[in-house]
Amino acid sequence: MPRATLPPPPPPPHLRAWPDRWALLADREQALQELHRRSLGVHRVLLLWLLALAAIIGWALLVLPVQQFEERDPTGFLLGPVFALLGLAALAPSVIAVVLAIRRDHQIRQLLDAWLALDRHPLSDARLRAPGLSLFWLLSSLTIAAIGLWASFGTAAGAEAGRSPYADVALGMGVGMILWLTGLIGVVKAVRHYRWALRVLGPAPTAGHR
Repeated sequence: MPRATLPPPPPPPHLRAWPDRWALLADREQALQELHRRSLGVHRVLLLWLLALAAIIGWALLVLPVQQFEERDPTGFLLGPVFALLGLAALAPSVIAVVLAIRRDHQIRQLLDAWLALDRHPLSDARLRAPGLSLFWLLSSLTIAAIGLWASFGTAAGAEAGRSPYADVALGMGVGMILWLTGLIGVVKAVRHYRWALRVLGPAPTAGHR
């Protein structure tokens, strides 16, 4: 599926042809809302979770040949390489997609700053704060990161006690690390959005200062 194109940056000063300020503000608001949706929309966090699930499946497939060899399963010599290739086919694209998404977020932030620099319109710009979406990113990501840490520490404790085979330890530690990194990415994104909103938009108005 082709990747959707981001809104273009505002034209340079010598090429701007808006008939009046209201036309400029209308195009500015449209671009800002689209960029904001691409950056902080619910579909982005769902996509991040989907990529994490694909990475977990890929890691589980990579560990499966090790488990077969530990159990002395004769089919491991035949199916092991197949599972390893399937695991890489699921894990590698997920990692690449996350890296590209992080780079795309940086590009979106630059475009947001460029469109915001054109003019000021506090009434419409206030919607860019999106405190509800930002809080959703933060809380859901903290939950996933906590689950990942719990899985990693639980697996490490089982390994120290000698209760877990090597394959199970590798599986548990890998899944925990994937979940922890997924949560960390979401937490960093929420914190960066909050800091960006404070820097660019200023503090949110209180009830007595509207």
